Amino acid sequence: MKPVSGFSPDFQWGVATSAFQIEGATGEDGRGVSTWDTFCREPGRIRDGHNADVACDHYHRWPEDLDLIAGLGARAYRFSIAWPRVQPSGSGPVNAKGLDFYDRLVDGLAERGLAAAPTLYHWDLPQPLEDAGGWMNRDTAARFAEYAAIVAERLADRVELWITLNEPMVVMAYGYAFGVFAPGQALMLGALPTAHHQLLGHGLAVSALRDAGARRIAIANNHTPAQAASDRPEDLAAAEAFDNLLNWQFTDPILRGVYPDLGVPLPHVRDGDLDTIAAPIDVLGVNYYSPVGVAAPSEGDALPFAMTDVPGVPVTGMGWPVVPDALRRVLLTLRERYGAALPPIQITESGCSYDESLEDQHRIDYLDAHVGAVRAAVEEGVDVRGYYVWSLLDNFEWAEGYHPRFGLVHVDYETQARTPRASYRWYRDLIGSGGVRGGGQAGAAP
Repeated sequence: MKPVSGFSPDFQWGVATSAFQIEGATGEDGRGVSTWDTFCREPGRIRDGHNADVACDHYHRWPEDLDLIAGLGARAYRFSIAWPRVQPSGSGPVNAKGLDFYDRLVDGLAERGLAAAPTLYHWDLPQPLEDAGGWMNRDTAARFAEYAAIVAERLADRVELWITLNEPMVVMAYGYAFGVFAPGQALMLGALPTAHHQLLGHGLAVSALRDAGARRIAIANNHTPAQAASDRPEDLAAAEAFDNLLNWQFTDPILRGVYPDLGVPLPHVRDGDLDTIAAPIDVLGVNYYSPVGVAAPSEGDALPFAMTDVPGVPVTGMGWPVVPDALRRVLLTLRERYGAALPPIQITESGCSYDESLEDQHRIDYLDAHVGAVRAAVEEGVDVRGYYVWSLLDNFEWAEGYHPRFGLVHVDYETQARTPRASYRWYRDLIGSGGVRGGGQAGAAP
């Protein structure tokens, strides 16, 4: 019998975090320096000069945080492993204390009946690798595969789902093309090799993980659908260019074995690379927050599109448009584009930032509407098997520092006290109902 909610009884309800945003302890127990440590120390890079040296102190408080996850009745926890904590130089010797930390974390999840879903790379590249060229350097892909093998050898017997990369689009675009995230390079279309080298690292890591006995493997891709500013041919062409460059560039090679038309030559792609990248995966992770408005570029623009607002919709505290049905459309488009090549999907990030209020009805409404969008896609036949809220905790939100608040749990950064918000209780009740309903007043999107 089909579940009333549209979600299967074994649907993976979870929460997500990342190492750099919550762990702190950046100088403890042999951890090396990451590109984000360096970026945070460059004047003017991070709002109000914030850094992640302490963050949520999860490195010391992880048992309390795992108890919060267990208290939700969640089934899975998506976290990330800090490459510089495991392999400080990005190659060579392993830092035993760093690997021990993740060993304890995975054991703690098992003790609480929670599935572990670690992400191997969530943007915190070891600084020595960046000094050697970072993701512009093809060799970084090989170093990533070696690191993946090290971690999997230690943890594969207890990990339910491995996620190789988080949002390689963001690393390419914000880190290397626009220069607003670490490492802060502004190469524009010259950053395209960083997309390919990340995907090559993903493919090489898939092989390394399989060899180490990994059960299931995924990648977590950001999907930001383009909404053309008008029906004019030039605006429609700009939206297609945006989708090819920032969406399909990161899924087509994996699921089709080819790149979409990016409008430029790709001399960095070598024979055999696409075969490596297209190694079968078990899950496609979809991170979704909002669509984006796109229009034709002005003469002389470096990119084949210009960014515009999405008119007539509410926005989050960060100004991101709230369009839940765009998530449903993303899921349907993935099915239409890839057909039988599309593996089961999990929504590996979904969430929003508003103010720091504990009675966060806006967040409840946002999550309720987006869970509803996933439910609608499931009922239309899309194979979605998990949903992870971003995020369990308020945390260090990259270039915005500690200002945005994405957490189901409020964090007082002075005392490190954790206080569950109303949305935490809502999500607990939603999970308890099998996805039928959450507690509180969950209505339409704000």
